[in-house]
Amino acid sequence: MKSFTCAVIGLGAIHMNHVRAIQALPDCRLAAVCDIDEEKVQADVQMLGCAGYTDYRTMLEQEDIDVVHICTPHYLHAPMAIYALEHGCHVLVEKPMGMNSVETAAMIQAAERSGKQLGICFQNRYNPTVRRIRDLIDQGVLGRFLSSKTIVSWNRDASYYAQGAWRGTWAQEGGGVLINQAIHTMDLTQWLAGMPIDVQAQTSCFRLQGAIEVEDTAHGYFHYADGASGVFYLTNAFGADDPVELDLVFENATLRLKKDLSIQYVDGSEEHMDDQSLVSGAKGYWGNGHATLIRDYYACLDENRPFPIDGPEAAKIIKILDAIYRSAATGNRISI
Repeated sequence: MKSFTCAVIGLGAIHMNHVRAIQALPDCRLAAVCDIDEEKVQADVQMLGCAGYTDYRTMLEQEDIDVVHICTPHYLHAPMAIYALEHGCHVLVEKPMGMNSVETAAMIQAAERSGKQLGICFQNRYNPTVRRIRDLIDQGVLGRFLSSKTIVSWNRDASYYAQGAWRGTWAQEGGGVLINQAIHTMDLTQWLAGMPIDVQAQTSCFRLQGAIEVEDTAHGYFHYADGASGVFYLTNAFGADDPVELDLVFENATLRLKKDLSIQYVDGSEEHMDDQSLVSGAKGYWGNGHATLIRDYYACLDENRPFPIDGPEAAKIIKILDAIYRSAATGNRISI
């Protein structure tokens, strides 16, 4: 395997998932970390034994970095990724890829110009239950897709948004429950059901009025080219973090994913699969897919093959979210 020198930009809660995954790969070395918060930088330097920086541009000028992991607030994803790509680095970005389709298009173009790999973290695609659904779809045993139901009901109160000035703002978060919390499950809906042709949606701010600029709740209806349909309800206004729900109806089976996977085939047979991706702790809903995704990303680099969640693939959900926001703003059905 090739050896890779790595750096992590953004030392918030998610960055240790990336650090641990890098440390677990024998041919990867964490050379540097970067954050504007000097205390966070020094804590990581002491703990990890790597170099530390408060400016990512200085880091990339002074360190010979092969791969940059970007774990910063949303509004920094595009400019940082483009800068790193233009400086000869492969880039792995936390979700969302960018805040809108303009940003994602610029990131894709930068990756194409650089010849480097741009990957995005949608780690739930690596959950065994989700992989089982994808395999069944690819094998053709489920038949034609007919309908989907996507539900995310989580709990985010004012104190959550007070943790960072960028949270809950259009300019720096790019939206609310849609682009931050529910994006993973909406991405799974797109990956498993396909791209809808249009959407009609509404957004609201029920619980967090006065605390955030953006939506805490969204719901809507998808149309697909072959007559299939989908509904979704997404909220941060619930009192707890309930397991996400994804129901998929095909000609030959109905699949329900809520923690575990249940499949009811039209011939009366059933299948059940436990979800092995969930972990305990306050952030347990993240699952353990980061390690699997990051391992696959480096395997793709090593074998010189495309990473499956590249720029064009990850940009699909941003295109859908853009259409949802436009529909909510205008009251119209919006083509995707």
